[in-house]
Amino acid sequence: MLIIPNHSWQLTQTPHSGYHWDGSSRRFFEGWYYRVTLPEIKQTFAFMYSIEDPIGGKPHSGGAAQVLGPNDEYLCRTFPDVTKFWGSRDVLGLGHWGKTDLNTEPIYLLPAEFERHVQEGYQATATLNQGVIRDRATNNYCRWQYEIQPIYGWGNQNSIQQSTAGWLSFLQIFEPGWQILMAHGLASGWIDWNGKIYEFKNVPAYGEKNWGGAFPQKWFWLNCNSFDSEPDLALTAGGGRRGVLWWMESVAMIGLHYQGKFYEFVPWNSQVEWNIQPWGRWQMQARNLDYEVELTGTTHLPGTPLRAPTVNGLSFCCQDTMQGKLNLELRKISNQQSQIILKAQSSLCGLETGGSPWDNSWQSS
Repeated sequence: MLIIPNHSWQLTQTPHSGYHWDGSSRRFFEGWYYRVTLPEIKQTFAFMYSIEDPIGGKPHSGGAAQVLGPNDEYLCRTFPDVTKFWGSRDVLGLGHWGKTDLNTEPIYLLPAEFERHVQEGYQATATLNQGVIRDRATNNYCRWQYEIQPIYGWGNQNSIQQSTAGWLSFLQIFEPGWQILMAHGLASGWIDWNGKIYEFKNVPAYGEKNWGGAFPQKWFWLNCNSFDSEPDLALTAGGGRRGVLWWMESVAMIGLHYQGKFYEFVPWNSQVEWNIQPWGRWQMQARNLDYEVELTGTTHLPGTPLRAPTVNGLSFCCQDTMQGKLNLELRKISNQQSQIILKAQSSLCGLETGGSPWDNSWQSS
């Protein structure tokens, strides 16, 4: 049994926090996303970890760590040896060792031990993210270590947390699965990006994951928990075409955490509509019996191509910026009248489109 120092957070950890691979040889990937935003300098760091076909010996077997750094700069390192990856089934905990002087099976190490013995690799839990990777060709590198204090998982504060895709995600009906692990938290620590050291205390942090044996054909995503003058607000929204048993369906959802309350707009309780350009503009609106929400994300930046697990292995198939502009409006509906309860803006919104085809705008409801 792997012991990871996580105790207080276990009470509110989300479903699907543990590692999903069942040991079989079927096509499988799992990916994790950790992010910190530094509002004072208007920059973001996103860390993306993935493992594919962990049984080993397959064409796409292997792992990777990617970092999207300041000004959407990018760094990637692959870890071909799947035996140097570990993941906990019960709690959020994973790691991959690259270069190391240890000959033991990989496990969670105390941060000081990790720093001493692992020259390339990473480890991450609900309360820690630590690692070091280097691009051999350019010698660019990133080292990082920060602690996380979770605030919102996925659901109302101080109550049982929800699975992002609803109860069906416990059955292997939807592929891939998607789970927001931490809609909002506070991070403290440091990141060394090519010799420039960023130190931070109590800045917005976020985490999510996906997993499965099938891959979405096409998707979009908006995410922000660093708003102007609204420190207690977190948004994650997204949609995609994904496999359900033997057909494909388009689904989308919007989730908001605000002042201790969770506002969830999902296909089974709301009408969700979207109009997403191939790049540059993301528009969504959703309405249920009690609330309605409207989002507009925009960017003039070109975005950075990122790798994601695909049927053909890890490949460049999506585009991101962490410096998108976002306008958000939440309204309460009563007696068929709607009253604004929240208006918020940000210039530090994560925006993404992925998959194909993106020949023109994608509209649906």
